[in-house]
Amino acid sequence: MKTLRALGHRPAATGLACVVVAAVTAGLLSLSPDTPPRPVHGNPATAAGAQDVPGQIEARRAWLREHPDDGTVWAGLALGYLEQARRTADFSYYGKAEQALKRSLALQPGNVTALVGMGTLANARHDFAAARRWGEQARRAQPGNWTVYPVLADAYTQLGAYPRATAAVQRLLDLKPGVAAFTRAAYELEMQGRTEEAEGALRRALEDSAVPAERAFCLHRLGELDWDRGRPARAHAHYEEALRADPDAHAALAGRAKARAALGRTEAALADYRTLTERVPLPEYVLLHGEFLESLGRGDEAESQYELLRAQVRLLEEQGADDDLTLGLFEADHGDPAVAVRKLGAEWSRRKSVLVADGLAWALHRAGRSAEAAGPAESAAKLGWRPASFAYHRGEIERALGREGEARRLFSAALRANPHFSPLHARAARKALRAGGAS
Repeated sequence: MKTLRALGHRPAATGLACVVVAAVTAGLLSLSPDTPPRPVHGNPATAAGAQDVPGQIEARRAWLREHPDDGTVWAGLALGYLEQARRTADFSYYGKAEQALKRSLALQPGNVTALVGMGTLANARHDFAAARRWGEQARRAQPGNWTVYPVLADAYTQLGAYPRATAAVQRLLDLKPGVAAFTRAAYELEMQGRTEEAEGALRRALEDSAVPAERAFCLHRLGELDWDRGRPARAHAHYEEALRADPDAHAALAGRAKARAALGRTEAALADYRTLTERVPLPEYVLLHGEFLESLGRGDEAESQYELLRAQVRLLEEQGADDDLTLGLFEADHGDPAVAVRKLGAEWSRRKSVLVADGLAWALHRAGRSAEAAGPAESAAKLGWRPASFAYHRGEIERALGREGEARRLFSAALRANPHFSPLHARAARKALRAGGAS
């Protein structure tokens, strides 16, 4: 059995964070380990190859055309759709996955593969309360099935139920100490401020990675740790290695774009952002691209990206999903702060994540309600995690409340952590420090 504490103390040479949400389907493309594969000129889960998701989908569909009452393969088809949605940002796959999962449950009520699939879908749609319900139902049915615990870990993390998230990660480590477990352990450790231990967990995950997509994910997360610690060159190297492992790793491409921007490689960064937002226009990527353009004084081009962001959010909503955290932060900085307060206030009522607390505090400040922002800002700091953006947001709140000394301390902390944390806000933090006479 591995423990979160023990993971942090393994030697770096042999040992060992998302919304980890990017790895929601890691390890779940194969059929659940408690159900045998069905032969269909091979196995519909594996015949097309581990990396050929469209091939897997087609193999399962071909089987189901001849065997429409196979609830297990309907669930496997749904998981393939979810992986394809993750890879392509084509949100129409969510509806297809839901239909397949409902068919699976109608044919085999209570089957754990489908319950896990419903939880995975709910996490992907950011309906974390529903993901928790599906995951707990699956756990009651089969508490020893490891595929249950990634769903629960991700749901509880995003709900802000951190002790329960840690318990789910620990159970996953006990049952199957592989990539899905170690990457989630890394995120838990990072959120507790145990960054070096998180890096060790990710290195252990990298050792265990068996396919290019897993390797790329681990390398991307190592890059993110370096980025958050203000090491853009090291982060860039990890992102590059991730893209060599899997050229379709869009999270690594987003990382490389921001690292290149930080390193002064403006045209290369812009090229990466263009490729990224044309290929996978997720709202968070589009926002990064727009803010970088805005920082370069290219306001018309930035506004085009912001319009794309609004369109992508509408597409998400049409598929029963949302990204109110990204949209709320966007509205706070580039739209209507009052809308941001409404969205993030509603989100806070649903989940007490430190990410949502920080977003709500920032929205309240931007709406001219800085005194009200102090409470959520304190909630955002309840864990050991201290990202630069949190420090900057709280610094601006403190400055608005007339506490200049504390504001300068927080601006300095943000820039020490990562001088490149935002193309717009890092510049604002430096300007505030110069205006206050701080070095």
